[in-house]
Amino acid sequence: MNRPVVSELKFAAAPHLVFGRLPRLAAIDIGTNSIRCIVVEVEPDDSIRVVGDEKAQVRLGEGLYASGKISREAWARAEEALQRMVMIAQGLGVEVVEAVATSAVRQAKNGDRFLREMQKLTGLEIQLISGDEEARLAALSARYNFDLDGSRYAVIDIGGGSVEVVTGIGSHLSEINSLALGAVYLTETFQGSDPLSDQQFKQLRKYVRRELKRKAPGGGLPVSAVIGSGGTLTNIGSMVMAMRGEKFDSVHRYEVLRSEVVHLLAMLRRKDLKGREATPGLDPARADIIVAGITVTNELLRHFGCNLLRINHKGIREGLILASLEKHGLIATRFPQVDWRASVEQFARSCHFDEEHSRHVWMLAQGIFNELAGEFGLGETEARLLEAAALLHDVGYFINYDQHHKHSYHLIRHANLFGFTPREQELVANIARYHRKAPPKKKHENFARLLPPDQELVRKLGGILRLADGLDRCRTGRVRKIRCQLNQGRLEIQLLGDGDLSVELYGGQSKGDLFEAAFERELSVLA
Repeated sequence: MNRPVVSELKFAAAPHLVFGRLPRLAAIDIGTNSIRCIVVEVEPDDSIRVVGDEKAQVRLGEGLYASGKISREAWARAEEALQRMVMIAQGLGVEVVEAVATSAVRQAKNGDRFLREMQKLTGLEIQLISGDEEARLAALSARYNFDLDGSRYAVIDIGGGSVEVVTGIGSHLSEINSLALGAVYLTETFQGSDPLSDQQFKQLRKYVRRELKRKAPGGGLPVSAVIGSGGTLTNIGSMVMAMRGEKFDSVHRYEVLRSEVVHLLAMLRRKDLKGREATPGLDPARADIIVAGITVTNELLRHFGCNLLRINHKGIREGLILASLEKHGLIATRFPQVDWRASVEQFARSCHFDEEHSRHVWMLAQGIFNELAGEFGLGETEARLLEAAALLHDVGYFINYDQHHKHSYHLIRHANLFGFTPREQELVANIARYHRKAPPKKKHENFARLLPPDQELVRKLGGILRLADGLDRCRTGRVRKIRCQLNQGRLEIQLLGDGDLSVELYGGQSKGDLFEAAFERELSVLA
């Protein structure tokens, strides 16, 4: 099997510190539809920070399936894009570049000449990788970004020319395959009119189902989740987000139901190109191939008997980065053992949080939460959000004490927290935001963008956190334990500890406003 190789681009043969700066690496993925370049910096804690991300929609596979060759126009677009990306990499001080070409170049009769000419022009040593290697890189990225331990899952990467499919259980990859079901290939093969006629769509769907039955791994066995990467998948995430009326900064780790994919497909296949281009959340440059891409997505979910699609915004190009980092010994393991709590703690420490106070606030909040959980339908998910918010509520001190609750919101919102969907991360940020000062208001932009059920959840969990923070007003952990009892419209909290608890009593009484409003229960705090 072919492996990616390192291209030096006149840089050092291996990463090293340059004037105290951390090592920088780049990955370039030459796909059938687009060319992507990502530049990363490796932090001392082995985390990866993106410092550059460039994309060019070159359509290398345009007309390929009819002529068998990369066209002159597509060749020129690729040439211009690669030259630009090399200049960006040089400007960012990149030392090592991983460059790979995939389906279109593999299939083109002039693919070898394309690689030679691009190498001569740019200095890039581009490795032509197999479909199986594409699949492994997509799976590597998925394992890095999602907690898949103990579950049976499938990873899919939908490109322009092919679809890579992997099944796995935990860290073990069970089956790997590459299928010629890319969005550009299927569009050029089956779309005779715009929009697709019912007959053309039936032929497309029948072909996809037949190919999946013949070649897709999994044997039809159900999986708990499908992790999807590639432009089709990120656009599905963006369109579903728009349909739901949600406004998150990224679709990375966003979760989509199969019923929503079915709805999107039914809606888009009836529209012509102009109508598809106007669809909220859809990149207009992808409007001509999106129907084929969503058809494959839907049939893969059907094949795996799965109702949950989780979006990986990174995919193959990140897999290249991870493989390179491992090869040079810059990360300890291909599959870091990280869970959501470790990720939260790692981020909190990077912001120099007051660990004793934050953990004490969580202990107090947990006691209140447990008393309320049964009556108000609060479960494990809500407990996880509250714990994360309690540990992170004061990270805004890292910027400044003044308005630190607002700083906490922004820091949490833009953190790379493992194991949280965009919605969950937004909720954690909002819960932490309201641990002090003004309660949630519709005029607050961060609160107004939440859907009504999530606004109510922020009020409730924010009310608990705000109250718990007040019970450690001196930040000395004087309240060793609390006894909570929900009784006839009232929550009674008995503070137990050593010494004078008058300040903690005052803190609880003065910061119970949001709690009382959210739960519609009177609060009684006694020492």
